[in-house]
Amino acid sequence: MNATLPRPRYLVLGYLAWLALCFSASASAIFVSTGGWYAALHKPTWNPPAWVFGPAWTLLYFLMATSAWIVWREGGWKAQGRALGLFLVQWLLNALWTPLFFGLHQPGLAFAEIVALWLLLFLTVTSFWWVKKAAGALLLPYLSWVTFAAVLNFTIWRLNP
Repeated sequence: MNATLPRPRYLVLGYLAWLALCFSASASAIFVSTGGWYAALHKPTWNPPAWVFGPAWTLLYFLMATSAWIVWREGGWKAQGRALGLFLVQWLLNALWTPLFFGLHQPGLAFAEIVALWLLLFLTVTSFWWVKKAAGALLLPYLSWVTFAAVLNFTIWRLNP
């Protein structure tokens, strides 16, 4: 009996693993209670309504997982360790932002963190682009969202000294 998984099954399991990882970043929100803190903050008029965030992040997590899966398929961790390592570090920063901003009520610290996230995400996009252009392109909506979120984070921080 062959101990290795058939290639199509291996690819499906790999994709499911990337989906699980990407969506698990949202788990950090489970431990956060704003206690009305966010609602009481001064926000710019262009602050999106709360209902936008769920669908936006659902789409972004699917795009992130698909992008990482495409790169992973190009030789796995052995061949793509640098690009996938960058992805994991930016993913970790993504997961840390929510507790910093909403949990600790530290918009200034969260802004510094989201700038680091943006830089690592930019490096990830570039690395993924070199592996497969489609993988890099799939991260562009995420980079756009993080850019918008950084500007929003900065604005809220400045409006609430």
